[in-house]
Amino acid sequence: MTDLSAVAIVCSLTPSPEPSSSELLARHVLDELEKHGATTASLRVVDHEVKPGVKVDMGDGDEWPAIRARILAADIVVLATPIWMGHPCSVAQRVLERLDADLSETDDQGRPIMFGKVAAVAVVGNEDGAHKVIADMMQGMNDVGFTFPAQGSTYWVGEAMHTVDYKDLDTIPEVVAAATAVLSRNAAHLARVLRNENYPPA
Repeated sequence: MTDLSAVAIVCSLTPSPEPSSSELLARHVLDELEKHGATTASLRVVDHEVKPGVKVDMGDGDEWPAIRARILAADIVVLATPIWMGHPCSVAQRVLERLDADLSETDDQGRPIMFGKVAAVAVVGNEDGAHKVIADMMQGMNDVGFTFPAQGSTYWVGEAMHTVDYKDLDTIPEVVAAATAVLSRNAAHLARVLRNENYPPA
């Protein structure tokens, strides 16, 4: 059963084709979602010209509208970000700022346009701060209208002041793999629930 679609919005600061820990963890989430009937895709925001601003389209070569179209077409949106200086990276913050424009966009029944869409968060870093970054991302996306499943995040944080990244690991820690599996299973379930019965109209 492949009745769901999912897209990972990867907020790595590293352009393609260089390896990215954020993209790798997002890929692991997508792999798990595929087990639950989702077709998946991903993109690195840094590979696109996403202008600063809080409008749906900032004009003059802004590539956010195309990314937004992929978000609107998906049932599940996975936002993946590294931790930088204890915070979500600047690319992730820009994504939230651009999503802010959709607070005023509604469907034909008056609901915010992101109602009915499920979101999940994946975070990597080599310092502490994953819980704060997840909280920041969840709060911003929930304000826009996304719904989060129970245990709707996964993360890996390496030892402080060391240089080992998620992409450098020989094996994925069992607790991280388990969190990714639970996140994906619950996200797929919630997406089907909301597809069958979205939130009440305004």
